Amino acid sequence: MLKIYQQTIASPISLEGIGLHSGKKSKITILPGKDNQGIIFRRIDLNKNNIVFANFANVSSAKLCTTLENEHGVKVSTVEHLLAALYIAEIDNVTIDIDNVEVPIMDGSAKNFLEILKKTNIKILSKKRKYLKIINKVELKDESRQMYIEPHNSSLEVDFELNYKNEIIGNQRNTVNFQNDDLDDLSNSRTFCLYEDIEKIKKAGLAKGGSLKNAVVVDKEKVLNEEGLRNPKEFVNHKILDLAGDFLLSGFRIIGKVTCNQGGHELTNMFLRKLLEMKNASTNVELEEISISKKISDNQSIKLAVNA
Repeated sequence: MLKIYQQTIASPISLEGIGLHSGKKSKITILPGKDNQGIIFRRIDLNKNNIVFANFANVSSAKLCTTLENEHGVKVSTVEHLLAALYIAEIDNVTIDIDNVEVPIMDGSAKNFLEILKKTNIKILSKKRKYLKIINKVELKDESRQMYIEPHNSSLEVDFELNYKNEIIGNQRNTVNFQNDDLDDLSNSRTFCLYEDIEKIKKAGLAKGGSLKNAVVVDKEKVLNEEGLRNPKEFVNHKILDLAGDFLLSGFRIIGKVTCNQGGHELTNMFLRKLLEMKNASTNVELEEISISKKISDNQSIKLAVNA
């Protein structure tokens, strides 16, 4: 059921690990948030100018991960899996203390973040949740990549197609409804790369903390990880997970159907900028009265309060 009111966590929770690209240890502590504050990162290793708001306009780089940067040049990188966990856990407002530049990669998925979020109670706040309801189709094409969103009556739904020349990854497609579907496979799906690309990635100064413990590595016709894949569509599922995390940077829970081909962090950020600039594509809503189970029938009414 879609939530009417904003939510936060009831008590602080922490975890630590290695940064995928920096290779540096970092610890995060997720603290309860207030109404309407959104997601805030606080670099506690710095004495000033250390607040970084999780907002699409603050994305300074989307190369292999999503990096946020404030007006003083202070950065927090690889935020997408943590944000995806907050999206799935229905958390709207938290402050995240972090003692280094990069969020720990953990196992390469959102699994560990969701596990600690489930260890604390959810606190319902007094202000209503902000939804962005799509009312007109918006499309973005960039060479072979494309993404569009169109109206959908109940929640965020993502139809994602991935095409690789590699035989193991190949062509994968999956559709996930974030309100109605079981999201375990999605949240457990890990980041991945081709073995042949590792040297190039490392020469770019990235993946210093990468290993088979936090990424799926594919070498021609085999997966190098001893345990293999966690689910048959792990590659495309991880892409959908990334998209969910990046979509939380909009500041809204989006009600619409996304169709994406060959997308990634860069395309998603470009798309959000276009979507939120268009005045006739969406409307801000708060839920007044709603009753959604697994499926909304055609004659069931949904009352929305429109914030013009």
